[in-house]
Amino acid sequence: MLPTDTVDTTVLPPGERFGMWLDLVARTSAPLRIQSAHTADFAARADFVDLGAIQLVEYQYPSLEATRTRKLVRRSDPELYVLALTTAGVGTSSQDGRRSEILAGEFTFYDASREHDVCHHSTEPQRTQATSIITLIPHAALPLPRQRMAALYGGRMSGSEGLGTLLAQFLLQVTRHPEQYHAADAGRLGAVGLDLATTMLGRHLVAEDAVPTEVRRRALVAQVQAYIHRHLGDATLSPQVVADAQHISLRTLHRLFEAENATVASYIRDLRLARCRRDLTDPTLRTQPVQVIAARWGFGDKAHFSRVFRAAYGMSPQACRDGDALSARPVNRLASRVNSSPAD
Repeated sequence: MLPTDTVDTTVLPPGERFGMWLDLVARTSAPLRIQSAHTADFAARADFVDLGAIQLVEYQYPSLEATRTRKLVRRSDPELYVLALTTAGVGTSSQDGRRSEILAGEFTFYDASREHDVCHHSTEPQRTQATSIITLIPHAALPLPRQRMAALYGGRMSGSEGLGTLLAQFLLQVTRHPEQYHAADAGRLGAVGLDLATTMLGRHLVAEDAVPTEVRRRALVAQVQAYIHRHLGDATLSPQVVADAQHISLRTLHRLFEAENATVASYIRDLRLARCRRDLTDPTLRTQPVQVIAARWGFGDKAHFSRVFRAAYGMSPQACRDGDALSARPVNRLASRVNSSPAD
């Protein structure tokens, strides 16, 4: 499991919860002055995920207002950027004279080393919690010109278009399902998240040329892989279909995967095989015919499926289902690699 930590104020009586939250905020690298209309019963939770290059925090709290004052900035300089995704409620973000309303599904960006104001309120009468996912990015880790970043402070960016969609999906998956990954995956996931954030911010700067070439390449690979994962069950999925969906040439797509130690076709095939193996060894799917499972993941030809499954795992699909699930070890290095893909 990924390195995580949780702070939950509901472990204390209602009257002590807001004080616990203030203590938490005071201990962070960028303390804030907090106000709330819910101080009498501040039921809140913070889930931290350490990904090495970046840190993620999912917040759930009643409505609040936060200010990083000039005095607090002088007291500590965390040298961090904050990229915040609102997941429920509505908020405002203000820095350097720019103020934006942030709706659910939108990002805002600011520098924790400078004065700023943020507030976040629930928009549903029956829902007392506003929620967000915060990405903490060290200044030194973001490969974009710092003097250019002020153009984005206090602004809003879509989390439902282009790379914004992919980054939002990544943050939601990692913060809400850290148990699906190994601790050893943290560094790799952190690099993926940083690449996606860097490329999205670079595009909003209208300065994608400022994003290092390798960062852009890795971000595009992550975007392509996410598309493949979403359409894996489509039997017509092919390298050409993937290239067309990403508005790139087939040649460019193949060049992208040269550094991934896999061809596009083998990546699709091995990922499908991994899904089939998972379903074949799932006791709840025991009554489903092998061919139904194969077809679900894009294998329409029974003989072809049996042949490639045996080549990858050293046994037939039926033998995999009948035998010990752990005995179906990949004999194909690429199959092994996609089994642990962070895009799952």
